[in-house]
Amino acid sequence: MITIRPARANDAEALPAIEQSAGLAFRAIPELAWLADGDNVSVERHYALIAAGGCWIAADEEDRPAGFLSAGIEGDTLHVWELDVRLDRQSQGIGRALLERAVADARRRGLAAVTLTTFRTVPWNAPFYRKFGFRVLEDAEIDGRLASLLSDEAGHGMALDQRCAMQLDLR
Repeated sequence: MITIRPARANDAEALPAIEQSAGLAFRAIPELAWLADGDNVSVERHYALIAAGGCWIAADEEDRPAGFLSAGIEGDTLHVWELDVRLDRQSQGIGRALLERAVADARRRGLAAVTLTTFRTVPWNAPFYRKFGFRVLEDAEIDGRLASLLSDEAGHGMALDQRCAMQLDLR
């Protein structure tokens, strides 16, 4: 049984380990296997996202985090920074439940959209988000904020032709 709840400050320390575990799934894709050993979001950054009210936890029966979604409000948009589920808990609907909660919160706040950047063809990336109604933004649709994020990702070794910005329109 998983419960989706707002993250609390004492959850922050557990989140990098969940991100690390989730990243192990990339070992199944030879050209992206290096991501399994990549850097994780810092505990300090998690504290900041939690304090801003943009982080939700998928907690197990003992209230331990098994997954999380971190996001931030950028103008009239909720931007998803990270969605991770521990490798041993993947394919159980936890990521879906976290995303549904974040989208519901964005609607409640009256935001216009939810955005994110992700891999175009990795099954648990863009194809997963398309099932929720997200669409890939093309060229002129990509605003300066998203273009900057994609550029930063390219600077960290993620090929631009493999990445995309996606948006779910709420209005």
